[in-house]
Amino acid sequence: MSDDFTTILAQLESLADPEAVAGMARYGIVGNVVYGIKMPVLRQMAKEIGKDHELAQELWAADIRETRILASLVDDRKLVDEAQMERWVADFDSWEVCDQVCSNLFGRTPHAYAKALDWSGRPEEFVKRAGFVLMARAAHKDMKTPNADLLACLPIIEREANDDRNFVRKAVNWALRDIGKRNLTLNVAAIETAERLTDQDSKNARWNGRDALRELTSPAVQARLNA
Repeated sequence: MSDDFTTILAQLESLADPEAVAGMARYGIVGNVVYGIKMPVLRQMAKEIGKDHELAQELWAADIRETRILASLVDDRKLVDEAQMERWVADFDSWEVCDQVCSNLFGRTPHAYAKALDWSGRPEEFVKRAGFVLMARAAHKDMKTPNADLLACLPIIEREANDDRNFVRKAVNWALRDIGKRNLTLNVAAIETAERLTDQDSKNARWNGRDALRELTSPAVQARLNA
């Protein structure tokens, strides 16, 4: 156990907020240990720590909500390999840690797209969610992702849209909406996908289709894409 890790852990323990923990639990922000520290505080801590791949591994292994989010913020994306991604994704136990790790770290690696395709077909709830979070991030933030790659995600979204687990369903919807808001070509394709979903027998697929259509066909989105 490194001195840096010991210092960080002591700092986190000193910032613990039991009332915030209870509030977070109501929104599904849970974990083996939760200190209730807000994201702006964790981001500032990460900024002060700087990038440290080895420290990130120690933070992750501690199995605390805050240390795992810090791990995603301080790890060096250039040193993250597929084996590490598989180890960490298997540990996901909440939607928040899943989303933070995918957005802060996994989505910035060269393995992100391949993992999005792979994980979106896996049975584990938060592994599957991670696949769709990576799709959404690629559409929203990674301008180097070509249309063809995002178009290839739409059949997967259509295939998995009937999943009745709330954290998966919402991630599928997120990916569909973000792909459809990227540009006009993708908007047309995403709308077609959403329309097909509204005709499926599954109530979850129909919900995904209707919810996505409301945003993708809205005047605000159409005006932005046609500007």
